[in-house]
Amino acid sequence: MSSVANLQPDPAPILACTISRDVQNFDLLIDDMEQELGESWGDLGFEDALIFFGQRESALLQFVAIAVDSEDESDLSRIGDIIRTAKEKSIKVILIADQVSPIALHQLLRLGADDFVPYPLPEGALHDAVARQPKPAEAEPAPVTPPPIPAEDATQHPGFKAKGDRDAVILPVHGLAGGCGASTFAANLAWELATVSKTDAPRVCLIDLDFQYGSAATYLDLPRKESVYDFYSDIAQADSDALLQTMLTFNDRLHVLTAPSDMLPLDILGPDEIGRLIDMARANFDFVIIDMPKTVVAWTETVLNAAHVYFALLELDLRSAQNVLRMLRALKAEGLPHEKLRYVLNRAPKFTDRSAKSRVKRMAESLDIALEVQLPDGGTQVTQANDHGLPLQENAGKNPLRKEIAKLAKSLVDLNKAADAGKR
Repeated sequence: MSSVANLQPDPAPILACTISRDVQNFDLLIDDMEQELGESWGDLGFEDALIFFGQRESALLQFVAIAVDSEDESDLSRIGDIIRTAKEKSIKVILIADQVSPIALHQLLRLGADDFVPYPLPEGALHDAVARQPKPAEAEPAPVTPPPIPAEDATQHPGFKAKGDRDAVILPVHGLAGGCGASTFAANLAWELATVSKTDAPRVCLIDLDFQYGSAATYLDLPRKESVYDFYSDIAQADSDALLQTMLTFNDRLHVLTAPSDMLPLDILGPDEIGRLIDMARANFDFVIIDMPKTVVAWTETVLNAAHVYFALLELDLRSAQNVLRMLRALKAEGLPHEKLRYVLNRAPKFTDRSAKSRVKRMAESLDIALEVQLPDGGTQVTQANDHGLPLQENAGKNPLRKEIAKLAKSLVDLNKAADAGKR
């Protein structure tokens, strides 16, 4: 299947193609394509791809998987032409990247690639990437909410200048299982801290370090700006003023560094760059909330070492318990300060549910951890607030989850004031 001639839809129509310098370098991709599509796929070289896009058979393509490695970085211009042509023909593009530099990967994503999967492919990753692509009938869904307010009206940049006269408390938030509510917790904790007092509220920022699926912008109805990537690209030369200019504000109180507008690899920044970012934020705010990706990356250690408390969110289920053990083993093996982890049980059972409470106790004992913070299930109001881009305080002030987060924020502020008083 290495030529255009081999891509004729006989006996089965070709619904997808791999495009690469040599698909044999991506044998796992071949296996996944066969598992996903059977015989209904083909293989194209870079030279053949543009030719095939000009043929009638290409109209049947649902997606192409463009596989690139480090040797292909010298050929980005031609690969970019392939991506642009595919997008012009409404063909979805999934990028399969093997040891491609973050800058090169970002360039290809900016040209229109819809998704990317690292190579070697994690189990089920191609299937998930295909499933994420909208079907033709779903490509242009009717809007279900009013159009967003233009960014210049909805947000503003910080109104203060960087002085470097603060020493912030660093509070990362890490979800130990998908969907456990870490980003919701991070956004609402940040807002409760920023509004804890009408007259003497601390200066708070929220930094979304999930470069791929970060949702802080969504939950606070903020636009994702191109300038975030520009800031990260030149972070070695950036100063606190540049950081503040890249941030947006929510309701004039909370300063937010959103995730980039495009999906980026998590290693686009290294430990030194993340350390510099934290140092700049620490010097200009009283509290820095960091929304972490679920994946442990090279700079997770940097964030953990900088943290005063590292919130680890979990639920009352087996996957959370297993992931706690994995996290603890990894941190202990590297000699990292695992004692900074403060475990937060989200969607904790009600006090009256004795059976579930007993399960919580057994879980804590078996993992040898303390579940110091237990957050109740906020129900549908949480989803509604997130969809409307509002913290619970603004949308459902009496919600039990909101009340517990508000109590936690107040205790953090009080502890920080007590610590400051002790230093004098």
